[in-house]
Amino acid sequence: MADMRAFREAVDHWASGGPGEAARLLAARLDVRTAVLLEGPSDLAAVEALAARRGRDLAAEGVCVVSMGGAMSVARYTGLLGPPGLGLRLTGLCDENEQPFYDRALDRAGAPREGFFVCVADLEDELIRALGTTRIEDILRSEGELRSWQTFLRQPAQRDRPRERQLRRFLGTTKGRKIRYGRLLAEALAPEEVPAPLDDLLAVL
Repeated sequence: MADMRAFREAVDHWASGGPGEAARLLAARLDVRTAVLLEGPSDLAAVEALAARRGRDLAAEGVCVVSMGGAMSVARYTGLLGPPGLGLRLTGLCDENEQPFYDRALDRAGAPREGFFVCVADLEDELIRALGTTRIEDILRSEGELRSWQTFLRQPAQRDRPRERQLRRFLGTTKGRKIRYGRLLAEALAPEEVPAPLDDLLAVL
């Protein structure tokens, strides 16, 4: 896992304009075959948590899960990791509104679109709908955040919003909370509750 983390960091450095030699060397040494492209670290936490629950060791399987830092980076990452770069098989998740960016980037890189699965709003929204707001509030309670959640709900801007939107906003109000709950919500899913995009992604890895 530490070595795959080093590869991921080398890829991020490369994507930021640095040299790509370290990423190339690590890809060969670790026998990386597949890159899972995700928009953010909370998505990464959810994918890795669900994979672990299913007994999968993605790193040992030559799969690297990458957080790109936003959909606007997809062209850069597909170019570096796909056929024009390391030649890895590309898979991932994208938000419905961002799908055109992914389609263009994959076409430009000469990579197939079949390994990418679309979330209606985003993966966080898929997890919230799969679990339901009552169960997520139970998770907040078990994590000692019920008081913070209740305080948040009293804010004037939140009073007329649907509960699902309130939850999405709350999870993004504190640094690191989205990542933490990306893992926790994925771990709380029963097998039959896994959102289709996430289930389909793991099925092709």
